[in-house]
Amino acid sequence: MPRFSVIVPAYKVQAYLSECLDSVLTQSYPDLELIAVDDCSPDACGEIIEEYAARDARVRPVHLAENQGLGRARNAGIAQATGDYLLFLDSDDTLAPGALRAIADRIKESGEPDVLVYDYARTYWDGRSVRNQLTGPLTEQGPAPFRLRDRPELLRLLMVAWNKACRREFVERHGFAFPPGYYEDTPWTFPVLMAAESIATLDRVCVHYRQRRQGNILGTTSRRHFDLFEQYDRVFAYVDARPELSCWRPELFRRMIDHYATVFTRRGRLPRGSHGEFLRRARAHYRRHHAPGARMRRRNILVRFGLHRTFRALRLASAVRRRTLKAAVRLARALRTGVLRLHYRIQLRLPVRADRAVFASGAGRGHGGDPGALEEAFRTHAPHIRTAWIARPEHEHTVPPGPRRLRPGTAACWTALARAKYLVTDDVLETGLRKRRGQILVRAQQGTPLGHTGLDLQERPAAARGTDFAGLLRGVDQWDVVLSGNRHATLVWERVFPGRYRTLEYGSPRNDVFQRATSADVTRLRESLGVPPGAVAVLYAPARRDHVRTQRPPLDLERIARRLGPRFVILARTHGERCPEGPRIIDVRDHPSVQALCLASDALLTDYHPIMFDYAGLDRPIVVHTGDWEVYRAASGAYVDLPAFPPGAVGHSEDELIDIFATGQWRGSRSAQLRAVFRERFCPHDDGRAAERVVRHVVLGETEPLPVIPLAERKPVPSACAGSPPATVPQPSGALTVTEGC
Repeated sequence: MPRFSVIVPAYKVQAYLSECLDSVLTQSYPDLELIAVDDCSPDACGEIIEEYAARDARVRPVHLAENQGLGRARNAGIAQATGDYLLFLDSDDTLAPGALRAIADRIKESGEPDVLVYDYARTYWDGRSVRNQLTGPLTEQGPAPFRLRDRPELLRLLMVAWNKACRREFVERHGFAFPPGYYEDTPWTFPVLMAAESIATLDRVCVHYRQRRQGNILGTTSRRHFDLFEQYDRVFAYVDARPELSCWRPELFRRMIDHYATVFTRRGRLPRGSHGEFLRRARAHYRRHHAPGARMRRRNILVRFGLHRTFRALRLASAVRRRTLKAAVRLARALRTGVLRLHYRIQLRLPVRADRAVFASGAGRGHGGDPGALEEAFRTHAPHIRTAWIARPEHEHTVPPGPRRLRPGTAACWTALARAKYLVTDDVLETGLRKRRGQILVRAQQGTPLGHTGLDLQERPAAARGTDFAGLLRGVDQWDVVLSGNRHATLVWERVFPGRYRTLEYGSPRNDVFQRATSADVTRLRESLGVPPGAVAVLYAPARRDHVRTQRPPLDLERIARRLGPRFVILARTHGERCPEGPRIIDVRDHPSVQALCLASDALLTDYHPIMFDYAGLDRPIVVHTGDWEVYRAASGAYVDLPAFPPGAVGHSEDELIDIFATGQWRGSRSAQLRAVFRERFCPHDDGRAAERVVRHVVLGETEPLPVIPLAERKPVPSACAGSPPATVPQPSGALTVTEGC
């Protein structure tokens, strides 16, 4: 008997069905049966299901002799199910990676409830993924399992079957089944929640709900939307037959009227000329199922009285009001932009202030990166220069005491950009910036390049993503100084960003913190992240796949963490979808400081992310995953042949990576040899004084840079894990406080 029976009805979804079935069969939790129901689909759905059944014994195909609709197709799947729990998945949706494992763990820890409710995210055709906004009722705080009366707000969630796992014995005992027609989830979900003796929740996205451009039921114009009235008649008939459920009538009544108003107001659902009839039937249902005490919204009053023309008039007035407000906002923005431009032009005519410097990182992100390290170096080695930092409001808390805080797009910001002598950034400061005579613009590139960048992106449309190359070169023409960490980076930058600037090959200022940190700093950082004492912390930082719209972790971190055991902890810094969190997986994607994460970890696991060039300066183990190297190189290009010149052990699959960590290859002698060669090539100047060299050259006018401490003479600072080799760093003159914005 399998743990889960996943029921997937299929009808006219041949383009999406394979992705749906793969999302189930590739789950890290394999104890399942997949019941794929071919609802007499006229396309290739039946053949696709048979192909999957031939390859995987867990797939149980069901072919209906005639099309019966989504509800009855699900019933056919329920009749064949043998699992402990029933899960429903629409054939154009997908299960999130690791979803079944999370569901199984939550069911076990909450005592085998009748129903488990989990979250979902809407995924759009353009690759966007938006999580459900009503996540409050899904909090896992408080006792579990519980009854619906303990958390009635669950009735306000989307009433669908595919965000719930239902115990099969509970469903069979109550005889629950899906009715025919549209909105078949309504008379299933409400009774299931009200009848459940035990309910639990899982605050995690387990289903990706595809928002199709065309073809989905809710976007189809049809009189079948009138089926909604019969579905709510079934809901109230169920309640009327059970007096103990009468307490739910006010909430059900409110949900019903909200649902009617939604269908009525959504364009494209009701056929032309049928709106009046729909509203009259809604008014009749209002009287039939009215429950005293139900709190109503304004638009529901119109349903009560069937005011069709009044409703349309109010909607028209509301649309006019919205358009007027939008026009007023656009006018106000245009006026503000004009005033700021005039202000900026006036400031450009005033003298340049030789004692001012403006810094920014990532177009308004927080204090950090190379500009952050340079700002600190300005205050230390050129204290006569007054510094200012440009940061958006949500990042202002990362700016340390000392620099003046500026918000992008304000008059104060434009004044500083027009009159400060030194402009330091690793991105575009402001669109429309004019570097004037007497100003020095220092461009700090974002790390050592691995994938193609600059003009080389002209041959990589997937990675270029609409780059304005003419605008890019106009920006390059304003650069005076470009920072480089090594000869490889220098040669790439000067070729792909051709200009008249000077290249300072002095090292990476942002990595100075690696050489100044103490073991106490490392211990404190690990404690702040929740890394258990003595654990081996592996920082997982995969590269972004520019050729893929939806960014998903290339590796199943739950499986890797489970196989490696409790001694290992994974710090997951991924793109796009969040990784599942657990006792051995810590989501650090929103952490403001990459350098702090590097210091807190004992090893780096990556694929093609440039972070490996920075991490090599720590002289800690690096493991590289090259499972899709050829695909990545074809889409994004590569300046380094990573499989031939790796910074450590290389794994082509999850099993190989697990073996590398389990057998100790990740910190073996061969890995150390590869890392030493890699570090000598890409980190020759990273001795903790790169930022000081830049300040002495650019501000103080010193032409001879400080000598570089050889790699062999740099003294180690041990990591917090006793089993990890130490990082080699120079002996600091004093302890360093690593701030969140370092």
